[in-house]
Amino acid sequence: MLKVLVAASLLWPALLAAGAGARATGEGSWLGAAVYISAGLVCHQRDDRSFHTHGVKWPVCARCSGLYLAAPLGALVALSGGAGLRRSRDLKALALAALPTAATFVLEHGGFASITSTQRFIAALPLGAAAAWVVIRAARGPDAAIE
Repeated sequence: MLKVLVAASLLWPALLAAGAGARATGEGSWLGAAVYISAGLVCHQRDDRSFHTHGVKWPVCARCSGLYLAAPLGALVALSGGAGLRRSRDLKALALAALPTAATFVLEHGGFASITSTQRFIAALPLGAAAAWVVIRAARGPDAAIE
């Protein structure tokens, strides 16, 4: 099960890239359509908050891109060793990793700053890695979850 989760964390960003690549080359493939439709289920896909390559909007916004591109790192680190989920410590780490994303949200929606797509992307990287790390550690099961 752990390897399937890690593989999924690697596969999803690859599919996102393949979908954008299919659109950028003008190949209106079923894969590209499926990726954009699937991504639309988990992302608002706003044009003004998304990266563009060769004039083609990525399947997910900049923040989601940061989450998904960092997730494989967190998953691989969690798979490489260590004990299972240690709830209090791991959830604190997850909360700390969420602070940059939360800060961009508060700054922007509070009217304190204008946040760019690049800033959203960078702020989401720690959260993406930490979320995958926690999920993989939790999937190790209750045997390894003893503190």
